[in-house]
Amino acid sequence: MKDRHYPEMPDIIVSQADQQRLTVLAMDALHRSPDVAGELIAEMERARVVAAVPPSVVQMGSTLAYRSDDGRERRVKLVFPGQADIGAGRISILTPIGTALIGLSEGQSIAWTGHDGRERHLTVLQVDNTTASD
Repeated sequence: MKDRHYPEMPDIIVSQADQQRLTVLAMDALHRSPDVAGELIAEMERARVVAAVPPSVVQMGSTLAYRSDDGRERRVKLVFPGQADIGAGRISILTPIGTALIGLSEGQSIAWTGHDGRERHLTVLQVDNTTASD
């Protein structure tokens, strides 16, 4: 779960299609992964829902680069759970970092809490939606 006391929760944007699919996915996952599923539901509730997401916004299927608070830069693709493969850089939406990434725009930062309970921060550096689903 992201720290709700973090002073600046960035505005996030999601498409109508992603909001509907991710809300159903999170509701279905509530009994298996209540913390992450609850966070994803909260993110979908606070998101600004639009018909088409701007190209600089992380959506399902986006490939993106981000910098974590340890200074390392990573390039990942945000995917549904069945497509996840950490070794191939495909991050599931049903992980703390996947939930933190959805809806962020290039340049935005967010605080999130890892499975180990530690608060972390990341900043989205670049978003490529040429292969994103909508």
